[in-house]
Amino acid sequence: MFLMMFLLVVGAGCATETSYFKHEEEHFTETVDAIETDSQRFPMPIEETFIVSSPSPLALNENTISPPDAEQQDKTDQETLDSALGFCQVSNDFWEQGDLDNALDALDQAYSLILQVNPDQEPEFLQQRDDLRFTISKRIIECYSSRFTVANGDHKAIPLVMNKHVEKALETFKGKNRKFFLDSYRRSGRYRPFIVKALEEAGLPEELSWLPLIESGFKLRAFSRARALGLWQFIASTGYKFGLKRNRCIDERMDPEKSTRAAIDYLKELHQIFGDWATVLAAYNCGEGTVLRRIRTQRINYLDNFWDLYEKLPRETAFYVPKFLAVLHILNDPETHGFILPPVDERVRTEEVTIDRQVHLRKVAEHLGLPYQVLTDLNPALRRNFTPNQPYTLKVPEGKGSLLLSELSDIPVYHPPVPAYVIHKVRKGESLSVIAHKYRTSVRAIMAMNGRLRSARHIRVGWRLKVPAGRRYVSSQETPTSGSYSKTKGRLIKHVVRKGDSLWKIANRFGTTTNAIQSLNQLNSTHLRIGQVLIISSDRKDYTEMRTKVYKVSKGDSSYAIAQKHQMNLSEFLRLNHLTPRSTIFPGQRLLVQAE
Repeated sequence: MFLMMFLLVVGAGCATETSYFKHEEEHFTETVDAIETDSQRFPMPIEETFIVSSPSPLALNENTISPPDAEQQDKTDQETLDSALGFCQVSNDFWEQGDLDNALDALDQAYSLILQVNPDQEPEFLQQRDDLRFTISKRIIECYSSRFTVANGDHKAIPLVMNKHVEKALETFKGKNRKFFLDSYRRSGRYRPFIVKALEEAGLPEELSWLPLIESGFKLRAFSRARALGLWQFIASTGYKFGLKRNRCIDERMDPEKSTRAAIDYLKELHQIFGDWATVLAAYNCGEGTVLRRIRTQRINYLDNFWDLYEKLPRETAFYVPKFLAVLHILNDPETHGFILPPVDERVRTEEVTIDRQVHLRKVAEHLGLPYQVLTDLNPALRRNFTPNQPYTLKVPEGKGSLLLSELSDIPVYHPPVPAYVIHKVRKGESLSVIAHKYRTSVRAIMAMNGRLRSARHIRVGWRLKVPAGRRYVSSQETPTSGSYSKTKGRLIKHVVRKGDSLWKIANRFGTTTNAIQSLNQLNSTHLRIGQVLIISSDRKDYTEMRTKVYKVSKGDSSYAIAQKHQMNLSEFLRLNHLTPRSTIFPGQRLLVQAE
């Protein structure tokens, strides 16, 4: 059990490099929409977790873990970290449903994966590993604390310094980046009101509300070369560390409200470490680990004068602080610096509706009589513009909530298209005929899909090949069992909170999630009081109207990889097949997956 190791990590105070280098306006022109379109044409490789080997009498116990084999060792560190992140998300799904045992088991699996990462890797990989280690430790404490969660800062303002570095930054905004500044300022009106309110509630300086201007230009889908995403430019592991979910359907780094709360938590943590805001801003940009390493080379009191540390920081990180201060100088006195500030965009007022069906925003827009773009702008966290197959809170313009509820039964369930091919990474000992047999296709079909293949006898380890996916999942001997789980008529019931109740226990009892209960009852926290009346949706929604078919497990498969291939969340796949994070699967085993 890794739990003792988790708990020891909590007090270790690991320094991590959390935000990566940020760039000027041109670096944010690539959007998630473009990336998603590109990923549909060239899908990312399928990540795996525990690789399946041939079954033996001792390996068929579903509650045991198979030892890693040679194929597992061939996985890249990035694939291992992505798999660990997947198990962290599964843990959260189980936790929200009150299944604490499986939540802890999933964290065990995640931790066992990050231990496999090469300790001599590049800093960005170690950054992700440390973020996940911290997240796992924190989640362990939350899981145990939730069992007992039942019904029963003084921060200084940011100094407005003016020196040669700030003057240089001012010149860039007056010159080549003037348009970027004005466009970003105009967009700020959509988001700054709730950012300022959140900062005030957290006791942080209001000036920090302008941080997204130099981070993302106030663009929700801004994507940097360091894979940082969203208004506040989180990388995936840091976002997850501060509670931002990411799976095949959603990426909460693009949710303005949720990412703002995560950024505030991160800024508060950094202020506790460094004590002054200039150093905090530098650490937000390049990670606290980088700043702490530079500090160790100092022989002066760096907290009294950040600018003595300035010359030792990476150039782009160092200039990040002057850029932020330059923005504040311009906003405090625009005329002095030659600016006439344009009117800001108005924030769209919205209301939230929790829906339990997988629907496409295009169909929702048609039923609400709205432009499609309006809904996609209000729900940027939906990566492919359709809701997940579980309760999800959708934002609609104010006054449209009741209309959506009345039209919901007429909006068709959306079934994502199955890609025409999957990406296979060639392993040692594989040939095209072996790969073709594994995917129930032909060597000729694989060669036709990969123009660079000149000979069926020449492939290299590490090559990524497109493999036709049309017949991958069904052998000639088996007939898919298509169908759906019966849908229980929706009904809302009242539950009176009793002594010993918690949101996790109630969610588990009624087959719902803590998020759904909180949304339905407009709860701001997980704390309950005895006698409190809650409205509960009693539907078992996890598999509502999910069409399924049989999948025969092949050698090299893993639960995570199978779920990814069939566009399912790992938690969906496990629950559908009555598996747990510790369950072992083996070649020849027949499992249910989502049909096309």
